Amino acid sequence: MEFIKKITLSPEKRLDDHKKLYAQNPILQIKNLKTYFPLKTNFYGKTTEWVKAVDGISFDVFPGENLGLIGESGCGKTTTGRTIMQLNKAKEGEIIYKGKDVIKMNKKELLQFRREVQIIFQDPYSSLNPRKTIGSAIMEPMEVHKIYSSAKERREKAIELLEKVNLSADHFNRYPHEFSGGQRQRVCIARTLAMKPKFIICDESVSALDVSVQAQVLNLLNELKQLYGLTYIFISHDLSVIKYLCDRMIVMNKKGKIEQYGECDAIYNDPKTDYTRSLIEAIPKIAV
Repeated sequence: MEFIKKITLSPEKRLDDHKKLYAQNPILQIKNLKTYFPLKTNFYGKTTEWVKAVDGISFDVFPGENLGLIGESGCGKTTTGRTIMQLNKAKEGEIIYKGKDVIKMNKKELLQFRREVQIIFQDPYSSLNPRKTIGSAIMEPMEVHKIYSSAKERREKAIELLEKVNLSADHFNRYPHEFSGGQRQRVCIARTLAMKPKFIICDESVSALDVSVQAQVLNLLNELKQLYGLTYIFISHDLSVIKYLCDRMIVMNKKGKIEQYGECDAIYNDPKTDYTRSLIEAIPKIAV
């Protein structure tokens, strides 16, 4: 695939980059995170059995890092991303962002956190309101969070962002149904950037797209990382994408636990557990 050639680094370059990357303090620390969902209740409504979607995981993310989160469907990787964003509530654990526990943040602190940490969802078709033009969709979060002082400034910024994601000003007044899946995902990325985020969680953000379009969107995300100094968590079921795109990866198993955690090349070339090995063998390899 085209994107592999654009973002693959030599082993020497990657090693040098990683030394600088991991000399920093983490921007995000996940400590013993547990997210459970009620499965059964008794006559009095008390939960007697839980689904342990995420069960005691811990990891760090460093500024400027691409961290991959991979596993089978139902392993808890999407729940992890949603719990970091507080879209799902944690049962236990800590989510430390820039030294503060997100779980304990008040409304004002959480609002600021959600400006800096954004999530791009899997389905670009359901992520946009069909009744809103894409210009309005991009401007809406600016209005809600009072970013920029006037509608004129927001419009100018929205057009600038459309151009950053390789769309144009002519698209501003069009509606989502007029765009392909790849174009809609570009709109979603532009809307995310409207918040001036520092950290983006990409939850299977290209899995609904054709393979050739996936390459274009992944290239775009990588270019935007360099331009804006972003940090990413990439949630994916495609190990080949994670291997070439990310610095480190976390392999999660069906019990909601971390199976293996480390640099992508090291895990890919030398899996330490049977589960990780079977996952690597089961996923089709991308021909370079």
